[in-house]
Amino acid sequence: MSQAEEHEGPVVHDRRRIDPRTGQIREEARATAPSPGAGEAAEPDAGATATTGEPGGAEEASAASAAEVEALKLAVAERTNDLKRLQAEYVNYKRRVDRDRQANQEHAVGSVLTELLPVLDDIGRAREHEELSGGFKAVSEALETSLSKLGLVKFGEAGDEFDPRVHDALMHAYSDDVSGPTCSAILQPGYRLGERVLRPARVAVTEPTVGLPPEQAAQSADAEPAAGADEGATAGADDQPPTDNG
Repeated sequence: MSQAEEHEGPVVHDRRRIDPRTGQIREEARATAPSPGAGEAAEPDAGATATTGEPGGAEEASAASAAEVEALKLAVAERTNDLKRLQAEYVNYKRRVDRDRQANQEHAVGSVLTELLPVLDDIGRAREHEELSGGFKAVSEALETSLSKLGLVKFGEAGDEFDPRVHDALMHAYSDDVSGPTCSAILQPGYRLGERVLRPARVAVTEPTVGLPPEQAAQSADAEPAAGADEGATAGADDQPPTDNG
């Protein structure tokens, strides 16, 4: 080892990029550092390469999106049809329930009114015999008014055309005074609730003698004068003054 080397001692190389005394970047580090625009310029080139490297990717993605949209449209249409069908079924169910409820209500009311018809018959007979008076008359009229509000309708008048659907014939006769089957007398009135007949009217029916055979027509004609003669004889007997024995 020479004397010059013994006086120099160890050599220290300072490679720090920032000078500790000035706080500035050293010229050597500035020269070796990459320029800031070099990386940014390289990135678009890489993106362009990626874009230009798969030309069919965008078309496949578009086709997949269109298929997904069509599938969603079909699903929405199916759900809409399901909702419409459920709504129609619910409307039909509600109508059926309302109709059954109305029918049950009318049946229950009809059953109660049918049980009260004998009471109304007694009231009618009392009215015919002029026995309705005082509180009994007021109660009877209140009862008839209440039953009318429930829908009870009385029918059957003398002179009505006989209808076997609402009339029950208990008596039968022939006469030239009628042109068709006629209710000549109402033996018991009928009642209906809406279109439902609770009880048919019990009537006496009179038919014309036009359709009778000649023998029966002659017998009917002979029977009527005889009945009139009997009634006249009876009336004459009633008009005679009582005898001493009577």
